Amino acid sequence: MSKKKLCITLSNFLRRTTSIHQYSTLNFSSPQIKLSSSPFQIQIPNFHKSTFHYFGFLRFSGKRNRCSKSAEKLQSSNSRCWNCDAVPTASESEAPFLFCESCRCIQPVDYSIDYFQIFGLEKKYDIEAKNLEGKYKDWQKKLHPDLVHSKSQKEREFAAEQSARVIDAYSTLRKPLSRGIYMMKLDGVEVDEEQTISDPELLAEIMEIREEVEEATNSEALNHILSQMQEKMQIWSTAFVDAFQSQNFEEAKTSIQRMTYYSRVIEEVVKKL
Repeated sequence: MSKKKLCITLSNFLRRTTSIHQYSTLNFSSPQIKLSSSPFQIQIPNFHKSTFHYFGFLRFSGKRNRCSKSAEKLQSSNSRCWNCDAVPTASESEAPFLFCESCRCIQPVDYSIDYFQIFGLEKKYDIEAKNLEGKYKDWQKKLHPDLVHSKSQKEREFAAEQSARVIDAYSTLRKPLSRGIYMMKLDGVEVDEEQTISDPELLAEIMEIREEVEEATNSEALNHILSQMQEKMQIWSTAFVDAFQSQNFEEAKTSIQRMTYYSRVIEEVVKKL
């Protein structure tokens, strides 16, 4: 092909594609794309503030809209209400999207949300019990199945699942032992609470404590044992935190194992009181 012929072909190509610039705005309510008789003309009515360039692809020009950090956070989230298609507001985005404030509908369970996030808490061992209980009550006021008994079967199922998960989250986080085990699980470390202890010193200590519980005949003796066990729980709770923060998961497991046995002794004492 000669240079002259090549230039004419390219010139014709560019002239044919100029018709694509005539359409400036897009009406999204009726996005219709029409092909003209020319293979290089694409008629897209009402395409807003964009310019097309046909050189193997379509490029959108124009300035990117600036938005606040909160708006960016909402845009990056895929959370939308299944009923009204609303996205969480800026204030709602700080909490997990379990309930839509726009249409008052309960959302399906999102298992990527962990128990700490449900209550807006930092993932740490030491938490405020009052804050946990207050947020738990707030969720139950919105998610309890009795509140949606007259709504659709779909939303009743969502309510039952969400409420059960919030209850489980509250039960897990309110107790130091289960909270520690859950934190290990979030880091991919499974803890077997039923694992048999091989430490002879711990076995001897546990047997001695249980004998004391069985022989205790009054509340004073039982309360003394209870106080001792609570002190031991605090000691090993501190040991767990130190091991967990340093990512020493074997030591953290040992602490959990000790706490498991002391917790069982506490339960036995409480039953006898």
